[in-house]
Amino acid sequence: MKKRILYIDDDPQNRLLVKRILHLQGHELLEAVDGKSGWETALRELPDFIFIDLLLPDIDGFELTRRIKASPELSYIPVVTLTAYGNAEIEQIAKEAGFDGFLHKPPDRQQIQAVLARFLSVSVI
Repeated sequence: MKKRILYIDDDPQNRLLVKRILHLQGHELLEAVDGKSGWETALRELPDFIFIDLLLPDIDGFELTRRIKASPELSYIPVVTLTAYGNAEIEQIAKEAGFDGFLHKPPDRQQIQAVLARFLSVSVI
């Protein structure tokens, strides 16, 4: 079943990689390059799932996730970070901010499939 997935990341190479993986799985990718446009896109499009980088221009991934989880219109949407930064402390801060999961960059196809299967009940291809 096709899902609409928002990926918020300022790096075009990261967005392209995720786009290729998601298209192979038959999903639609919505893209945003910073926190402000990510917030606006989420409100307008109401995606099924959101990936967010932690380091974004303007609103960082932590604050953006706090806003999403505090919003009645968006709070039900699973949010997973895709980041190059990661240690136990960062993962704990991400969890406290409201992230539902944590993936390291660059993700591979199996990681993306597993996280989508976990949160969206989609079959693994």
